[in-house]
Amino acid sequence: MTSSVRRVVLTGGTGFVGAHVVPALVARGFEVHALGRRPPSAQVTFHPVDLLDADAARSAVGAIGASHLLHLAWYAEPGRYWRSPANLDWLAASLALVRTFRETGGARAVVAGTCAEYAWGSEPLIEYGLCAPTTLYGAAKDATRRVLAAYASETGLSFAWGRLFFLYGPGEKPGRLVSSAIRALLAGERFSTSRGHQRRDFSHVADAASAFAALVDSAIEGPVNIGSGEAVPVSTILERIGRLTGRPELIDFGGRQIEQTEPVSIEADVTRLREEVGFYPYYDLESGLAHTLDKTLRA
Repeated sequence: MTSSVRRVVLTGGTGFVGAHVVPALVARGFEVHALGRRPPSAQVTFHPVDLLDADAARSAVGAIGASHLLHLAWYAEPGRYWRSPANLDWLAASLALVRTFRETGGARAVVAGTCAEYAWGSEPLIEYGLCAPTTLYGAAKDATRRVLAAYASETGLSFAWGRLFFLYGPGEKPGRLVSSAIRALLAGERFSTSRGHQRRDFSHVADAASAFAALVDSAIEGPVNIGSGEAVPVSTILERIGRLTGRPELIDFGGRQIEQTEPVSIEADVTRLREEVGFYPYYDLESGLAHTLDKTLRA
């Protein structure tokens, strides 16, 4: 894909990952055109579009004439997105968007997936392992990936699917583990949690965004895990937050029960991300949490 201008259509540019993706794409020399209801930053050309309006999206994408697409937008209300029927709206909108992109001359599309597509188990999750989602969100993402992969094969579209694992970092909405713990401890409030034995693969959001930018800027096709490759107990994450805030005594381990169906471990195999895409994260867990706390204090 060679052209005088490498132009990328970005959706979800005001989201948690998308806000960090913009500078990562600009740093790689892309001219960024953002579609959505609100402009993400001054570094992009903004096109006000409701992505659930297929005709409006088609008009905007056709006018832009981009070579690349990074589709991050999806319904993501904390606590609700797992079961919301809105997932069906975004499944349909995503299929229509990628089809429009290809039919108007687009060559390379990267779409955000989720680790919730997998059949979770104790071993690291590898891209071509079993997908058996147990939520509507995971099923909608899995279905989107399957249809788009088949469409890409039929039309010659270069297509990659970035499966996101767990995230934390500056700008995270309340209601998620790290943001909720930091806010509670800084306010001097007790933070009730499980005993924290479950192991999770967390990445700093800036690293996840940079990984997506690297994937867009590559020719790698198919699913690629976007994670750290190292799951740690939730208790370890919270203990580090307690130490960094100076309020470890406020963490109430065992004060909240988790569902019995909660997986023991969710960890990404990141071999493709490292060896094929060539991406390595900037932050480890300690430095990433420290950076997040510092940004929270400065906000």
